[in-house]
Amino acid sequence: MSALDWAKLLLLGGVWGGSFFFARIAVAEMHPLTLVLFRVAIAAAALHVYLAVRGPSFRLALPLAGSFLLMGLINNVIPFSLIFAGQTAMGAGLASVLNATTPFWTIMLANALTADEKLSWNKVVGVLLGIAGVAVMVGPGLVASLGGPVWAKFAMVGASLSYAFALIFARRFKAIPPIIVAAGQLTASAAIMLPVVLIWNGPSGLLAASPHVWAAVLALALISTAFAYILYFGLIRSAGATNASLVTLVVPVSAILLGFIFLGERLETFEVAGMVLIGLGLVTIDRRILRRN
Repeated sequence: MSALDWAKLLLLGGVWGGSFFFARIAVAEMHPLTLVLFRVAIAAAALHVYLAVRGPSFRLALPLAGSFLLMGLINNVIPFSLIFAGQTAMGAGLASVLNATTPFWTIMLANALTADEKLSWNKVVGVLLGIAGVAVMVGPGLVASLGGPVWAKFAMVGASLSYAFALIFARRFKAIPPIIVAAGQLTASAAIMLPVVLIWNGPSGLLAASPHVWAAVLALALISTAFAYILYFGLIRSAGATNASLVTLVVPVSAILLGFIFLGERLETFEVAGMVLIGLGLVTIDRRILRRN
């Protein structure tokens, strides 16, 4: 990964870490599935407005409509649904650790399904250090949630696997501008989620929410989704699926730091220790510092 790729990864981790902050406000009044619908639909609409004004033309995505439907399914609909289901029966600590296994599954799948992203010692060691860092960082929350039901744990692992397959699948869009890929995937996700929400919750009360909740929804859609997915697909394009998956190790760090900076939450010693482990994992994967030493 180049220095620019690392900058994109850290920025993306920060932006997606902020999504927890916005979602925490929104779910107080909005059903999770409804929130997912508004998140992807508003983000898709914003990207279409941008494309209409600045280009390129969204017609580039039309021949790949089927691929975008599959991408939306495995990158949004399936993992979001599994995560929501799993979190009804387990603590956030264990959920965050299981979600952080995404790079591990991505390495395994990339080694089996691609010719240019093979296993290496530094990738495996670095990812394991990162997962250990997340486990240490969530600390007491992890210990309290270890006794969750097996089905909930499988749901979270299933979400991580779905993300890993999505990362590998996204490689086929390398020739397409990242903003087109982001708009195509989000449009497909909105098309899938709309009937799901209408069947599950019905149309009544769909728009009933306080102004501050809608502000959080807009921030979630425009910053943590539309802008974030442009970064995400650009990172896959330049650094590969395995490297892009490392963002799931950075997200818990940024979420905790944002809570510390803006919400006055206390930063514990074990959280700092976990961040150090994650940093060591990323350094091991990059390997440039190790080479110099």
